[in-house]
Amino acid sequence: MPHPTRPLRKLGFLTIGLFDPADPASGHESTLQIIERGEQLGFDSAWLRHRHLQFGISSPIAVMAAASQRTSRIELGTAVTPLGWENPLRLAEDLATVDLLAGGRINPGLSVGEPMHYDTVKHELYPDTSELEDFSYARVERLARLVAGERVRNFSGRQGVVEEFSNRVEPHSPGLRDRLWYGAGSWKSAVWAGANGFNLLSSSVIFPEADQEPDFALVQQSQIRAFREAAATSAQAQGPARVSQGLVVIPTDSASPGQREKYQRYVEERTPRTRAPQGPKGMMFAPDLIGTSDQIAEQLYAHAGFQEVDEVAFALPFSFDHEDYLQILTDIAGRLGPALGWAPAEVRQDSP
Repeated sequence: MPHPTRPLRKLGFLTIGLFDPADPASGHESTLQIIERGEQLGFDSAWLRHRHLQFGISSPIAVMAAASQRTSRIELGTAVTPLGWENPLRLAEDLATVDLLAGGRINPGLSVGEPMHYDTVKHELYPDTSELEDFSYARVERLARLVAGERVRNFSGRQGVVEEFSNRVEPHSPGLRDRLWYGAGSWKSAVWAGANGFNLLSSSVIFPEADQEPDFALVQQSQIRAFREAAATSAQAQGPARVSQGLVVIPTDSASPGQREKYQRYVEERTPRTRAPQGPKGMMFAPDLIGTSDQIAEQLYAHAGFQEVDEVAFALPFSFDHEDYLQILTDIAGRLGPALGWAPAEVRQDSP
């Protein structure tokens, strides 16, 4: 097995939070229990995917608020919140509120662009301004300014007997701006994120440049390096640039024969899309990594993208059962993480 250039420093997981439309409460409860279990296993972070008009989590902020009251240490993030669906000022208020409730544990991951299937929903989402909405980087820049506590207006002060008004978003959560992440899939977005003081979320979906060889790991590596170069000279960076990689891993160490069969079938169904770039933009998908923790660790050590990071948020597969996720998380924390040089949070805290 190749030796890692550095031990894995932070280990997280990402879930979509699926639910049965006839019983959505049970699915949300399952997600909360998985986050609780993640904290017990020593994970550093739990991340929520954002799904609108689907049978997944449509309001990660509400779920993070609930999770913040059932956990005490694990960081909570979104990977990612598409800002095309959001009003930046209202989102800034919600994020700051939940961050304070969580004791400064929130890591908002963001993206821009037109909402998926926009033509089917724009009449409800922006009935009067659908053709005028700006879905560019300016939208996330505005959110960042508001989260940072920059002035919203000139008006502030007392009005009447008890009404007190502020000229910035309230509540304000110091430090939240430094924990904003951008989900970049292209070289351009990675450079923009670094230049504008964001951390980088690099997932299992990327877009190569026209002149790049379609090798997922090498393309991801080039994007991470470009991000770090941009961040190193950014006037907005408040500290070292952070990068988290989010591949799908399915360790089978403690899986039952039935689970292994199901997991293998899932991977085989998804593998064809990884063999060549997809669509007009050449979208590339990373292969799901399945096998024992030692086998997965060997593949990761040989992965050019993984070699660039010391933080990961491994993505849990879609459509599995609650017990499957518990098995996968247990193996990641107990076997795969240590094989990558990681130690559970409670062990690190107790170490001299």
